[in-house]
Amino acid sequence: MKQQWAAKLSTIVNPANVKIDEPLDQYTMTKLGGSADVFVMPSTEEEAVAIVNYATNNDIPILLLGNGSNMVVRDGGVRGIVLNFSKLDEIRIDGTTVYAQAGALLKDVSIAAAEATLTGLEFSCGIPGSIGGAMAMNAGAYGGEIKDVILQSTVLTPTGEKLVLNKEQLDLSYRKSIISKKGYYVLSSEFELQRGDQQEIDAKIAELTFLRESKQPLEYPSAGSVFKRPPGYFAGKLIQDSELQGKGVGGAEVSTKHAGFIVNKGGATATDYINTIKMVQATVKEKFDVDLELEVKIVGEEPSKN
Repeated sequence: MKQQWAAKLSTIVNPANVKIDEPLDQYTMTKLGGSADVFVMPSTEEEAVAIVNYATNNDIPILLLGNGSNMVVRDGGVRGIVLNFSKLDEIRIDGTTVYAQAGALLKDVSIAAAEATLTGLEFSCGIPGSIGGAMAMNAGAYGGEIKDVILQSTVLTPTGEKLVLNKEQLDLSYRKSIISKKGYYVLSSEFELQRGDQQEIDAKIAELTFLRESKQPLEYPSAGSVFKRPPGYFAGKLIQDSELQGKGVGGAEVSTKHAGFIVNKGGATATDYINTIKMVQATVKEKFDVDLELEVKIVGEEPSKN
């Protein structure tokens, strides 16, 4: 089946952008994960639509993998088609409106806006995800969120229908959106920013970059902040107070720099990473009776026991 799917996809996109049994650890920020049955990278939105239509019409499972910054892929890999939009990375600026395709990195969009003396996206200058992923989870940091600046998004439904959704229709809330609820695929987004002062914009980006580099364990692969903020608490503080920093399973470890991060210290498997997540959840529940909800998404199959 894999060969058959790949053969068909090679008639839709450049055959060089279709790969069978492609290891996904090179596409995830954790540097973990098994292989995709078929991995495909469209170069245009029309190709993306054609791929989704083909998968839908033939009942082939499809997983959209963005920059891999908020996802853990299990060691058994992913069955079906893994769709990657990293080639859809156009960024355009028209007045105070910023247009970005789904595969553009959020930090690159932030930089482009800053260079055009537009303010409003500075909060995102250190977020490692793509526009598609940022829209799906209403990405935010340092007091800002996507919902503060979004104008509209063009999305593709799982049945291949294109929709243009405005801010209200996107239903953005803390780490949630209609995109994640409905399983939509983001094709592009437009943001409405404001004219700003170049020195103030540059100073804000420098300040947030310093904070991120000084507080987050960027020296190791990780999925970023693993848990959502529990009502009335901070996940990192609960984990720190549970004395879990430096502890983990196998090559995975709760960061000693920021307790909200689990890092791959080297030689970790996705199973190690997931078991460390479970250990943290169980310990925090036992000590503080607080359920830590995942911010990261865990996908794929369990590894074979053979």
